[in-house]
Amino acid sequence: MSDLVNKQAVKDYLTGLHDHITDTLEHLDGGGHFHRDTWQREAGGGGDSRVMTEGALFERGGVSFSHVMGDGLPASASAHRPELAGRSFEAMGVSLVMHPRNPYVPTSHMNVRFFVAEKDGADPVWWFGGGFDLTPYYGFDEDCRHWHANARAACEGYGAEVYPRYKQWCDEYFHLKHRNEPRGIGGLFFDDLNEWGFERSFAFMRSVGDHYLPAYVPIVEVRRDHPYGEREREFQLYRRGRYVEFNLVYDRGTLFGLQSGGRTESILMSMPPRVRWEYNWHPEPGTPEAELYERYLVPRDWV
Repeated sequence: MSDLVNKQAVKDYLTGLHDHITDTLEHLDGGGHFHRDTWQREAGGGGDSRVMTEGALFERGGVSFSHVMGDGLPASASAHRPELAGRSFEAMGVSLVMHPRNPYVPTSHMNVRFFVAEKDGADPVWWFGGGFDLTPYYGFDEDCRHWHANARAACEGYGAEVYPRYKQWCDEYFHLKHRNEPRGIGGLFFDDLNEWGFERSFAFMRSVGDHYLPAYVPIVEVRRDHPYGEREREFQLYRRGRYVEFNLVYDRGTLFGLQSGGRTESILMSMPPRVRWEYNWHPEPGTPEAELYERYLVPRDWV
């Protein structure tokens, strides 16, 4: 039967994606290298975290593959899904965050993942999730249109409603409620995907993973040599604070990893290397910094 769950096929794709992304971004940086850190999880499984620090382009970047497993999930993880209680589980995925040094180059995030819980005598419970989103510090309409055109292209062939639905989910998910502002310009976010069956759901996850580099690399190439000064750098560090706030307060992957005894270094490798906070700061009207809030940090249709 062609629609049986194929965990090895998912793992093979994810490890290949991990290699392809790290090779491409290392070449794009032109000076930095990813330090490879393979690790084992005491409760089962492990991963391969690759981190670049002080590259020519990327001040910090991390691309991680993990494949973890266990005999059972903590009670908190199965509280809303009682069908998971008493099942063994496997979770695997690739996640990345890239923090460029130049404030005119946006930060980017991508994640694709697969979860399956199994029990003798019962059908497996499984789903796919993931997406990608962009966090600019200075906005350019053409960058936003390019990013979302690739997000839409990732959804082509899966129904006209898929891109609008997953774009809206991304807008709602990457929202700092305590600030009442989005983290960036969004992209795609999906989770609990299994209603299409395994083969079609897996194909969609691959499409999302495969569209990240075409979405991000051209923006980086256009903006990487844009001149900047202390003003832009200070604003970038201030806006990075929002990234930290979201990851520590709301991000499901970060919270689950920390609460389930995951590897802290890998979980927090998404954090920027330098960041600053200012008390009750607001941009001056009419400035490019104000334009970020007024034009770009608002949910809108870019394509």
